[in-house]
Amino acid sequence: MEDKDIIRTAVWGVIALIFIIALFNTVYTIPAGYRGVVLTFGKPSAVAAGEGINFKAPFVQSVVKMDTRTQKYEASLTAASSDLQEVNTKIAINYHLSPESVPEIYRTIGTNYADKVIYPLEQESNKAATAQFTAVELITKRDQVRESMKNTLRDKLASRGIIIEDISIVDFAFSASFSQAIEAKVTAEQNALAAKNKLAQVEYEAQQRVTQAKGEADAIAIQTQAINSQGGAAYVELQRIMKWNGQYPLVVGSGTSPILDLRGATSYAAVSTTGIVSTNSSK
Repeated sequence: MEDKDIIRTAVWGVIALIFIIALFNTVYTIPAGYRGVVLTFGKPSAVAAGEGINFKAPFVQSVVKMDTRTQKYEASLTAASSDLQEVNTKIAINYHLSPESVPEIYRTIGTNYADKVIYPLEQESNKAATAQFTAVELITKRDQVRESMKNTLRDKLASRGIIIEDISIVDFAFSASFSQAIEAKVTAEQNALAAKNKLAQVEYEAQQRVTQAKGEADAIAIQTQAINSQGGAAYVELQRIMKWNGQYPLVVGSGTSPILDLRGATSYAAVSTTGIVSTNSSK
């Protein structure tokens, strides 16, 4: 083979290789949950490339893939409450990029939008919301604080193409002296509640005793009225009946002929007109 043929073959080989590379370089895919920003000599396209297979000009265009799925961003922030207590707040944000705004986000912010935009605005919204509440209210009105932060941050980021889905306040942390003061206050409130409950119990028991004494006094008054109206004999007979133990006396009657009750006895006595004559054991 002559040198010219060798050179010609090599040239065609290079051309074929360049063609193959260019062919593969014209096709690209965007996975689910992403959008593509096509750069032509570094200039971003106005419209984002959608999911699936797409085409671009080889060598002069490149593609940046940006995640439009829900993402999470956490930050620890510092602010002051309305009563000038320093509050350290840990906040978690769920957000996603607006698919239509991806080219503008890339052009104006870039891919590091979380640190460049979300964090500063999150710090600002946290300070604005925290300043509306006292330190104690930040704990007792946690949902209101969260909603205030969410509304402020959502309005500020929506114009940037970043959609806030939800905000969670992970934790509030206060100074050591304030935490001790809160603990002391809670302890005092618990002790006051226990004392109040104890006082209520004492008052209830005293009321019971008053009611019981009143009932006894009413009963005595009724009995006194009965004695005065019917005579003392009726009252004595009533008391005798109430105090009877259910047992009959062993000897009843009077005079020279007493009658003995021998029921349940282990012995019996012979009785005559003059009294007890003799005693025999029962078999």
